Amino acid sequence: MTLHPQPLAPALAAAEAAGRTTVRLDLDGVRGKAELMRRCGDALRLPEWVGGNWDALADALRDLSWLPVAAEGRLVAVTGWRGYAGARPAEWETFVEVLEEAVDFWRERDPGPGPGLAVVLAESGPGPEGGPAPESGRGPAAGAPPRTPRLKRRRG
Repeated sequence: MTLHPQPLAPALAAAEAAGRTTVRLDLDGVRGKAELMRRCGDALRLPEWVGGNWDALADALRDLSWLPVAAEGRLVAVTGWRGYAGARPAEWETFVEVLEEAVDFWRERDPGPGPGLAVVLAESGPGPEGGPAPESGRGPAAGAPPRTPRLKRRRG
């Protein structure tokens, strides 16, 4: 999972050119967990059995049998995330953890370039004050609070 913000168009174009199925998960205007889960369900075309909780989302991201896969896997580009990260930092942290665990699951399951899962936090434009988007490597997402360890199984 790429935790430093990337421009959206080049990330999607590169993924499609590499043979990945791409999905855009737009979080613009999301201010709570229920809306986040609805957006995930719509963008990822999650089955109806996926409930509105972290464990169900984590389980669904380890399945992905309903999401078409190209030869080189899947890319989820998360856009419009800064507002949610700022409004609900603890929920954002849990969401990032769920995404990281899903990416790790697919990497371990198929370490080659095959049908895995990649996630990028995408920027629709330049970073603060019109400059380049901030980078933070594998640390916390820009605009989000520092990460703290959490239990692997989440409730709620």
